[in-house]
Amino acid sequence: MNEDFELFTPRRIVEELDRHIVGQLKAKRAVAIALRNRLRRKLLPEAQREEIAPKNILMIGPTGVGKTEIARRLARLCGAPFIKVEATKYTEVGYVGRDVESMIRALMAAGDRMVMEELAQAVKDDAERRVEDRLLDLLLPGINPPAAPEGAAAAGLVVPPPMPGAAAETRERFRAMLREGKLEEREVEVQVNAQAGPAIEIFAGQQMEELENAFSGLAGLFGGKKKKRLAKIKDARRILLEEESERLVDKDKAMALARERVEQSGIVFIDEIDKIATREGKGGGVDVSREGVQRDILPIVEGSKVSTKYGVVDTTHVLFIAAGAFNVSKPTDLIPELQGRFPIRVELEALSAADFRRILTEPENALVKQYVQLLGTEGVELAFDDEAVGRLASIAEKANARTENIGARRLHTVMERLLEELSFDAPERRGDAVRVTADFVEGRFKGVFESEDLAKFIL
Repeated sequence: MNEDFELFTPRRIVEELDRHIVGQLKAKRAVAIALRNRLRRKLLPEAQREEIAPKNILMIGPTGVGKTEIARRLARLCGAPFIKVEATKYTEVGYVGRDVESMIRALMAAGDRMVMEELAQAVKDDAERRVEDRLLDLLLPGINPPAAPEGAAAAGLVVPPPMPGAAAETRERFRAMLREGKLEEREVEVQVNAQAGPAIEIFAGQQMEELENAFSGLAGLFGGKKKKRLAKIKDARRILLEEESERLVDKDKAMALARERVEQSGIVFIDEIDKIATREGKGGGVDVSREGVQRDILPIVEGSKVSTKYGVVDTTHVLFIAAGAFNVSKPTDLIPELQGRFPIRVELEALSAADFRRILTEPENALVKQYVQLLGTEGVELAFDDEAVGRLASIAEKANARTENIGARRLHTVMERLLEELSFDAPERRGDAVRVTADFVEGRFKGVFESEDLAKFIL
């Protein structure tokens, strides 16, 4: 905990976010302070700690400017359970649709997966040893080591003698070949869980989810349905490793750790919250249901106990980050009680040509770098001039201004349009070096903006 406190200073958090997201300093500072306050809270005595609730954040800005990515990168940075949900998929209690508590059940499932992966990593060496022995049993069914009956030693029964020398030698020879990777393509017969057929969802809501959990619990109680299948050693190793890791991990410990992590560090990102805001001066019809969803979300954000198949989860200290474009409605159109539960409001700026230029080149996963690597797999050496990158940024800005403003997502459309022919011909152009210049860009986008309708369909 003290290591995290020293490591995750607000300035360091913003610097880390800068590696992946261009601009939006206000939003980055807000989430950095929220994370820092969580760490500060954990250092307080328990009595004071319970009194301090997280300061939830409302992000306001057009689509494609980095709202979701900031929240996702923050969760990944601090190793917190994270779930992104769309506010529009929830309906008021009593209507057909998902109830708002399902977001906490999804968050708890994400937390459980995270903890199970960590605990599985801790027992990986032991699990790999067991898998190796099981693979040898499958490869050499006639000379498996004799197994003592369960509880034989404790009952004082005679333990079977060790394997004969020749059999043991053969087994060790196969073990060496297995470790050297010489048997990866050999097929063995393994038992796997039978996949259930596709389920048809007729009803939704809390009752159906609880019923599903109950049936899955019953299936686990009776061991589930197994079937045999042929698999190559490399695939069988993965199947058996998952099985052995699951056996070695303490499920109760994992569940308790996951629940604690979700309650103390969980992050829920509620997108499209502006779509459930009731517009000023309007009422009735669909707005009634929108307001109902807001009232259902309110107790979850305030702090309530939600029943999940992993146990009861308290949402008091879960951090909620809501986001919306608010093109039609305003943040003040949300019910006052919900507004009060999102005290930190951050406005994200629309992206300019300068921002687009940085997005194309600066981040670790920049689009230009991605396309260079993709075409590099075909043996095509791709390079971009600075002037060409600037021209692409200007085209993206102009397209957003002339049609719909979809933020940085416009760059994907622009880049695909730019490299469409080259991507198609790449297998026949192995060994070529292609340089993207400003003239190349102009040629690919010539005439696109002469007609507004054409620009809408192409970009």
